[in-house]
Amino acid sequence: MHIEEEKLKEFILDSGLISKKDLVEAQKEGVKRGISTGDILVNKGLLHEDDLRRIHAHILGIPFVSLKNKKIDFGILSMIPEPIARNHNIVAFGKDENNLEVAMLDVEDLAAIDFVRKKVGLKIMSRLTDSESIKSVLLQYQKTLKAEFGDIIKREGAAIKNIKEGEEEISEKDLKKMAEDLPVIRIVDTLLKHAILQGASDIHIEPMEKELLVRYRIDGILRDAMILPKNAAPSISARIKVLSNLKLDEKRLPQDGRFKIEMEGQKVSLRVSVLPIYFGEKVVMRLLREGASGFTLEGLGFHGEALERIHNATKQTTGMILTTGPTGCGKTTTLYTILDILNTPEVNISTIEDPIEYQMPRVNQTQVKTDIGFTFGNGLRSLVRQDPDIIMVGEIRDTETASLAINASLTGHLVLSTLHTNSAAGAMPRLIDMKIEPFLIVSTIKVIVGQRLVRKLDSQKEKYFLTNAEMKSLSKSVDLDRIFKILKEEGVIGPKISSFEEVPFYRPKSSTENPDGYKSRIGIHEVLKMSPAIKDLIIENADSDKIEEQAKKEGMMTMIEDGIFKAVQGITSIEEILRVISE
Repeated sequence: MHIEEEKLKEFILDSGLISKKDLVEAQKEGVKRGISTGDILVNKGLLHEDDLRRIHAHILGIPFVSLKNKKIDFGILSMIPEPIARNHNIVAFGKDENNLEVAMLDVEDLAAIDFVRKKVGLKIMSRLTDSESIKSVLLQYQKTLKAEFGDIIKREGAAIKNIKEGEEEISEKDLKKMAEDLPVIRIVDTLLKHAILQGASDIHIEPMEKELLVRYRIDGILRDAMILPKNAAPSISARIKVLSNLKLDEKRLPQDGRFKIEMEGQKVSLRVSVLPIYFGEKVVMRLLREGASGFTLEGLGFHGEALERIHNATKQTTGMILTTGPTGCGKTTTLYTILDILNTPEVNISTIEDPIEYQMPRVNQTQVKTDIGFTFGNGLRSLVRQDPDIIMVGEIRDTETASLAINASLTGHLVLSTLHTNSAAGAMPRLIDMKIEPFLIVSTIKVIVGQRLVRKLDSQKEKYFLTNAEMKSLSKSVDLDRIFKILKEEGVIGPKISSFEEVPFYRPKSSTENPDGYKSRIGIHEVLKMSPAIKDLIIENADSDKIEEQAKKEGMMTMIEDGIFKAVQGITSIEEILRVISE
C-alpha cells in the first residue's frame, strides 16, 4: 500500500505507540536500507503489525473490520479457495446480490482481487483487517474441510478392492489398474489436499501389521493424520508410483521420484521416497511449495549483531557464506533469503541444487542428477565456466565439492552453501576432515550460520516465572549471568528487573483450535564471524569448543542463548528450545 512516508510518520507519532526517538532512528535505518519506516518499526518489535495496519486504514480512508472469533457462513467463506486465502491473506465474509465483501491485509493485492472477481462474478468490496482476524477465519476452513476429508476417507477406503491374505505378488498390469481406480485416486488426492491444508512439510504413509498409518510432519513434529484399511496400502503406493514415474512391480529396492500438483491455485512439488519394510512399502513425500517468496532475514529470526554480520558478508564480492545444521532446519531457506537480497540486475547468480526447492527469477538453477553422473562436483565445475558472480551449492557433501567450492571463492566468486554440522564452530573440523587446508578455510569463509527451527507460541500463551529448581536445571545448559547481561543490553527486559528470577517467560496454552499451543516455526541462530583470533585458532587446529568460546568473547550469541532471548520475548518456550537443542 503506497502511503506517503511523512504522513505515515505523523500518524504513528500521533498514535502515541512509539516515542519520537525510536521513530527518528527507524526513519534513518529505513532510508539506509530502502524500507518503509513502518516496516522497520514492526521488524524491530517496536510496533505491532496490526497497529500499523489500522493506521494504514485510517490514512487511506478504507473501512477496517475485525473478524476475530466471528463465525462466517461456509457458503460465503468457500467462495475463495483456502490456498488463495492463505497465500494472499484474503477472506470472504459478507455477500449480497451484487457484491462480495472481502477482508485483506493488503488492499492493493490486485492479482488476488482480480482472481476472486473472475471466480465469483461479483463486485469485490475490499476491507482492511488484522492478522489475528485472518488467522481466526483460516481455522474455520480447517474445521470444515477436515470433516469433509474424514468422510471421503471413510467412504472411499471401504470401496477399495480387497487383496487376499498372502497375495504378495501382484502383476504390473493389476497394479496399474488398481492405481487408476477412482476410490484410490480420490484418497491420494485427499491426502495431498489435507497435507497442504495443514501446512505439512512431509507425508509419511506407513504399512503396519493390521492398518495403514498416515502421518504429517507439521512444524517439525510428526502427527498421526488418519488410519486407512491395510488393504489400501498396495493401491495407494501404486498410485503414488504412477504419479512419480516409478517402477510399479519393484518392491525389493528403494526408489526415488518426484511429481508436481496444482490444487486450487497452489503449485506444489513433491519429492517421493519409497522404501521396502517388513509389512510392505513405506512412502515418504516431501512437499516443496513453488513460488515461495517474501522471506526476510528478520522474518527468519535474525536480529542484532547476527543480522549485521550477515548483511556485511553479503556486501563481499568473494569468499564463502556457510549455513550449518541438521536436515530440515531451514538452511536452504536462509540461503534463498540471502540470494533474494543479492539478486540484482548487476550480478549473475547460478545454483546447483538437490532438489530445487524454490524457483527464483533471474537465477540460473541447476538440478543434480546422480543417476546419470551429474553430481555437485561436476555441476560446480561447469558453473564456474558460466561467468557467475555468485554461486550457491546446495550442500557440501564430500571432499571434491568442498575443494571446488573453496577454489571458486578464491577466484572471484561469492559462494553460498550448506554443511551438516551441529554448530557454526563445528564447521571448521568438518572441513578439515574433508582435507581442506586450514589456511584455505581462513582465507575464504566470511561467516558461518548455525541454526535450528523451533515452534512459535500461539497468541494464547501463559506468562510465568522460573522457579529456583528450573533455573538450576537451565544453568547446566547456559550461562544465566551472560544471558541476563545480553537481555539488558538488547533492551528486552526493563531497567527495573534486577535478577534472572524476575525475568518473565511464556509457555503454551492449549485451546480447542490449537491443542498443543504452537503455530508455525522460527529460526534460532548463531553467526560466527571470521576474526583474526579465530583464524589463529583454526591454523593451530583448535577444536570447536575453543573456537566457539572465542566467538562468544567476540559477541556471538549461541543458538541456545538466541533461543532463550526469543523465549523471553514470548516468541517460543524454554521447553521447546531445550527439545530442539538436545535433538
